[in-house]
Amino acid sequence: MSHIFPRHTKASPPVAVAGDGCYVIDSTGKRYFDGSGGAAVSCLGHSDPDVTAAIKAQVDKIAFAHTGFFTSEPAEELADLLIEHAPDGLERVYFVSGGSEAMEAALKLARQYFLEIGEASRHRVIARRQSYHGNTLGALATGGNAWRREPFAPMMIETSHISPCYEYRGREDGESAFDYGQRVANELETEIQRLGPENVMAFVAEPVVGATAGAVPPVEGYFKRIREICDANGILLILDEVMCGMGRTGTLFACEQDGVTADILAIAKGLGAGYQPIGAMLCSGKIYDAIENGSGFFQHGHTYIGHPTACAASLAVLRKLTGGLVDQVNPLGNLLDEALRDAFGQHPHVGDIRGRGLFRGIEIVEDRDTKAPFDPKRGVNKVLKKAAFEAGLACYPMGGTIDGVRGDHILLAPPFIMTEAQIGEVVDKLAVAFKKEL
Repeated sequence: MSHIFPRHTKASPPVAVAGDGCYVIDSTGKRYFDGSGGAAVSCLGHSDPDVTAAIKAQVDKIAFAHTGFFTSEPAEELADLLIEHAPDGLERVYFVSGGSEAMEAALKLARQYFLEIGEASRHRVIARRQSYHGNTLGALATGGNAWRREPFAPMMIETSHISPCYEYRGREDGESAFDYGQRVANELETEIQRLGPENVMAFVAEPVVGATAGAVPPVEGYFKRIREICDANGILLILDEVMCGMGRTGTLFACEQDGVTADILAIAKGLGAGYQPIGAMLCSGKIYDAIENGSGFFQHGHTYIGHPTACAASLAVLRKLTGGLVDQVNPLGNLLDEALRDAFGQHPHVGDIRGRGLFRGIEIVEDRDTKAPFDPKRGVNKVLKKAAFEAGLACYPMGGTIDGVRGDHILLAPPFIMTEAQIGEVVDKLAVAFKKEL
């Protein structure tokens, strides 16, 4: 009997014993193509010798040094490299151990920033429906996924949620994509005025929505309008790139493609590529200066922030990403998108194929013409996940795509090292699952 407290008590997952490039190998020898990188984590695959060597070398020097007493060489080098490639205005890096921690730190820094500059009434956060920003209570309250929020709602801080930029479901007949984006962005202005601008501290969004909606990119002009509204009202823009950042959508930072920058930006997942748990919060020089010239102390912290071994692993990962690997993402992503459309573009139960780079979503529907979803009781996403896994493909299906209850999608986020031939393998194995369950 296992003494592990698993994610689901009624599931018995196989035991992973080895990694080989894009594959995970279980204790029976079965190989699974990692088509979702776990949860958009394993961008370098599972056996990168340079990253494992960096970890071993750092452990041989010093594994851990508490940031209350010391900084470390890998943390300093990693921060330098991140800022060298970050969007304009982002000047400081606060290392944590994962995405939820990065978002908690972002929310608390936003609040402390306004206290430091004498705008103590600013405390309200506005985010979007169907967003996901983490599972700790502050991050969960910020997220707009009804299913995840419901059991813990009495424990959460009050947060407003406006419409997502979800073109497949939200754009009206006769409306251009640009006009649609402006319309839903302007909901932010309406909500700010309802709450009172003097009470609002931040708007939070994922540049490309990940797990909860299935790789939904914004339309052109959406984030530029969001940035304008934030600036006009003195509100911070917090971008959550935990899943879509670190090259996943074709540029190191996802927001680069929308021509905007953040005041605070959260990253994780691909930052450590699965070799070590690490995340980071990047903030503007303006915010850092407010702390430095004020109390001088960010009232936050965890034991393992800035962990030297995690930073050493991440530094090795980031050197590869910025050394040319991210340049492969868009060409491979375009080939993957083309292959998915060839195989499933006319499938009677595929409503939309979308995404950027190697971050792709397939929305499953019962009726293509009406976009009606399957009855949630059928658990379509669950049976597709099981069938794909049996076929040797780990992918990331999820339900509640539309509103937290209705809708199904599959998320694909394969390693950046995948080959063109392996694109065919992903599509073929997914086709086996579709044929069995749809």
